[in-house]
Amino acid sequence: MRLNLSLRQLEVIVEVAEAGSFRAAARQLGISQPALSRTLRLAEQALGARLFDRDTRRVTITPAGQELLHIARRVLGDFDSALSELGHFMQGYSGQVSVAALPSMNVALLPSAIAEFRQQHPHVEFKLQELAADALLAAVEEGRADFGLCARPAPDQRLRYQPLQDDPMVLVCRDDDPLAARASVPWSVLAERPCLSVQSGSSIRQIVDGVFVRKRLTVRAAIEAPSVAACCALVKEGLGIAALPRLSLGLADMRGLAAIALVQPAAHRSVGIVTRIGRTLAPASLAFIKVLAG
Repeated sequence: MRLNLSLRQLEVIVEVAEAGSFRAAARQLGISQPALSRTLRLAEQALGARLFDRDTRRVTITPAGQELLHIARRVLGDFDSALSELGHFMQGYSGQVSVAALPSMNVALLPSAIAEFRQQHPHVEFKLQELAADALLAAVEEGRADFGLCARPAPDQRLRYQPLQDDPMVLVCRDDDPLAARASVPWSVLAERPCLSVQSGSSIRQIVDGVFVRKRLTVRAAIEAPSVAACCALVKEGLGIAALPRLSLGLADMRGLAAIALVQPAAHRSVGIVTRIGRTLAPASLAFIKVLAG
């Protein structure tokens, strides 16, 4: 037999049992005594059993009522616990944050932001993915990541970009190179010396090649490296110089190397947050984005 009792009926049963009085129970629940009596009567009809014996002086719980009382307390306790868990989730204090980021963002931005976020949200779990730009945007669009941290992508009707900061381009050379003593150098030096570059198709390469086109500089990469770390290692061996975003240098061993501001023009890449338009993020992800943006 399946019994159909509401949470409100269970609350009334527990309150009457604890108060020992219809009047006191109604007052505690903030309802009228007739409303309480009607709720209890419907519960007894659904069960086909009397739950309380009443006389002019007192209310006494019956054996059926006593058995139901244990169940009612357990159900109400589980319900309150479940609502508390939901409340924590809605406030961003539980759940999982899935972030897809460029390698440099995983090193330069995410660790400190997660450490700050964890001070107030210790139970939120993180899933971090390190992806190249195209794969990152696909992960966000397909829902495999809540959001992405990357350089500004091309305009897309499916994705929204929120800039966080500008990442200046710098010249990387050996620390014993004459260029290392200068406060800044023009982009033209990259046409005068062997130029090292990260692989084509990367967000870094797009910025560097764009400056070369605007400045009408003819620059041919002496070596195309697969990563920032590899590019810096080649510089360290004296094989050339390179233009890289400052945040990306956290991916490399910079001992023996120097980073000098590039000017004429002073270029940068915009880094920020990419989300899927029309997709509602979980409260924890929204709270973490606020930390990143703060």
